[in-house]
Amino acid sequence: MVLTQAPLHLSSSQAMSTHNLELVNIYKRYGALTVLDDINLNVRAGEFIAIMGPSGCGKTTLLRVIAGLDGVSDGQVLLQGQDITALPVNKRNTPLVWQSFALFPHLNVRENMAFGLAIARTPKADIQQRVQEMAVMLNLEPLLDRRISQLSGGQKQRVAIARSLVTKPNILLLDEPMSALDPHLRVRMQGELKRLQQALGISFFYVTHNQNEAFSMADRVVVMNQGRIEQIGSPAEIYNAPATHFVAEFVGNNNLFDGEVVATSGQTIHIRCPLGIIQAPMRQRQHPVGDRVTVVVPADRMAITDGSPTENSIKATLRAKEFIGSQVIYFLETNTGQEIKLIQQQSLNDSLRVPINAELELVWQIEDTILLGERGLRNE
Repeated sequence: MVLTQAPLHLSSSQAMSTHNLELVNIYKRYGALTVLDDINLNVRAGEFIAIMGPSGCGKTTLLRVIAGLDGVSDGQVLLQGQDITALPVNKRNTPLVWQSFALFPHLNVRENMAFGLAIARTPKADIQQRVQEMAVMLNLEPLLDRRISQLSGGQKQRVAIARSLVTKPNILLLDEPMSALDPHLRVRMQGELKRLQQALGISFFYVTHNQNEAFSMADRVVVMNQGRIEQIGSPAEIYNAPATHFVAEFVGNNNLFDGEVVATSGQTIHIRCPLGIIQAPMRQRQHPVGDRVTVVVPADRMAITDGSPTENSIKATLRAKEFIGSQVIYFLETNTGQEIKLIQQQSLNDSLRVPINAELELVWQIEDTILLGERGLRNE
């Protein structure tokens, strides 16, 4: 998909508003089941937000609430500062691109793109102009007269997005729109979708279970669990500084060790774990002696010792290796039965070509240790 800069005229309210979408104390209940639990989130104008979380955490329900397909039990949905909580779907202009694209097979590409405008009784001349503008931007001109059955998966995705954007929405909602694409096309479309969003300058609200998609495209990532928001931050913040025990387990490849603070010296905290003493930086929050904590060590921050003095180290037995292109994942087991992951760049170094069942010493630096408190919150 080649993006061509075509004129897209945004409304004055889009240009002036700082917060495009505001979710205020959103609850969604089905009887005794709470699906969304006190959701608060502001989406800035022109911001790409990705929502991540396990199946059943409330991601799609949140999307449906914003779109108006589901009502809220409590709370407010504000768009451009206006309360749209009670507005029906056809009054919101918050189009949703479905996982299945939901295109009309009996209409050609042009008619699919024009459908929303025709329903809104837009003058025919305006429909033609807007469809042409969006077709130019998404490189769909050669496909306008094709049937949907004649399109590839990537082409269908572009048509579904174009059909939503042609109505000039304040925000575009996307529900795992790349899950039906093959892996190679999915990676290519990530870059195309991000460039499209930047060219248009509107907010994208993107639901996905794929961490690579979220991290590669989003300005901010929202991690959900059991209907609640666990953490909001940039992809780097989410990956490098998980705020809760759940985020540390869900995002990236982290190793977690439970332990107890036994001493502090200067800006260093000493934690006794079943594997020995681990050192962590003090940072901002104090942890008195006796405090129960969880130590988080990213798998790509560990290394196999080269014999140099180390600040942190543990011993484990290599059980398996997994080759993933430029990297190798090592699966190790400690004498307590805990699995440890180590991620290394592929190397010809003999120290990395170790046999299965070999005992290794893994090392890492103090500053690469993340500390979560007893209640699962980061040491900050």
